[in-house]
Amino acid sequence: MDDFRQRVRELLAERSLSMRAAAKAARYDIAYLSRVLNGKQSPSVQLAKALDDLLGAKGELVTLASGNPLDTPAVETVNRASITDFLPDNDPLAPLKVRHGRRIGAGDVTDLAGRVHGLRLADDVLAGGDLIRPAKRELKSAVKLYREGSHTEEIGRALLSQIGELAQIAGWIASDAGLHEEAERIYRLGISAAQQAGDRALVGHLAGSLAYQYSNTGHTGDGVLLAQAALETAGKDAPRKARALYLDRVAWAHTKANEAQPAMRALSEASAALAEDSEATGSPQYLYWVNAGELDVMESRVYTELKRPLRAVPLLREVLAQYDATHTRELALYLSWLAVALADANEPEEAAATAKRVISLSADVASERTAERVKVVLHRLEEYRDVPEVREILDDAA
Repeated sequence: MDDFRQRVRELLAERSLSMRAAAKAARYDIAYLSRVLNGKQSPSVQLAKALDDLLGAKGELVTLASGNPLDTPAVETVNRASITDFLPDNDPLAPLKVRHGRRIGAGDVTDLAGRVHGLRLADDVLAGGDLIRPAKRELKSAVKLYREGSHTEEIGRALLSQIGELAQIAGWIASDAGLHEEAERIYRLGISAAQQAGDRALVGHLAGSLAYQYSNTGHTGDGVLLAQAALETAGKDAPRKARALYLDRVAWAHTKANEAQPAMRALSEASAALAEDSEATGSPQYLYWVNAGELDVMESRVYTELKRPLRAVPLLREVLAQYDATHTRELALYLSWLAVALADANEPEEAAATAKRVISLSADVASERTAERVKVVLHRLEEYRDVPEVREILDDAA
């Protein structure tokens, strides 16, 4: 099987195809293809044939894979994905050979950094539908500045870091607006920029954000692989806040994949990492929102998803009692988890009251995330339709 795996990787490199692009073109899950190419699982005849056709191997891959039982385990190794598997298939940041733009200096980078952080702050109080156009316009402008302007190597790296940060928040905004394919393209652009800038912590932030989207849109295998790759890429020397956030995303990916024990371990490690944080560690500005309260929210969401409402409800109530009401989208999202946890705890009247508040807050928020959570809450309440307070909510929603 080593020959098969090596040959597939060679052909992917020759055709400048990422593992993810190959999996998508061959109509296979990237988690399965990753297991095959990392020696955890033998290739099926169908996969070998699909890759053979895709890569123009003229039967070579089918021959290399023949004689192996269909989908039987190979030598056990650690199942990992690499960040490079999720890079764009070409380099959208390649500078133009002839640049007609002006000379770019440190002041331009500072101005861009200010606009990027302003967009992040705007996302605290506005939703994806409100911000997607200015976010895309800003990202397009920043990429053009890098590709067409002339700059020193140092300024170029600084620009790439800002493009990476901008791509992270623009991808988050696109995902919130329900534009998941566009968000994925933006995240992958950002991963490429951050990697070229040599900013491992930022690579982890972007990859973790994309992993979070995968986990929430049904691609749970990809979510686990990419969340783990994000954590490993950032490294153990990453700022403690960053490591805590990336561990939180690992926990969520395992939760959505129905893997309770790895999820709980990751939550514990995230809390330990944040406890080690201090101002002296120099956390990036884009992690200004990561704190103990946010980790409590993630922990309570994991408990809710794992049907442990007695743990989830107290945590959520404590966080929500102190939450900034101007952050309408997040408030609605967190209340939606409380509504589900209360229903799981057999408290339908309280769940209905909380659901009513979720629906009210979500009414004028241009967020696909909140819209989806409202559907989840209403579906969960159906079990209690005979309760008058619940029936009123369901009838009004209908």
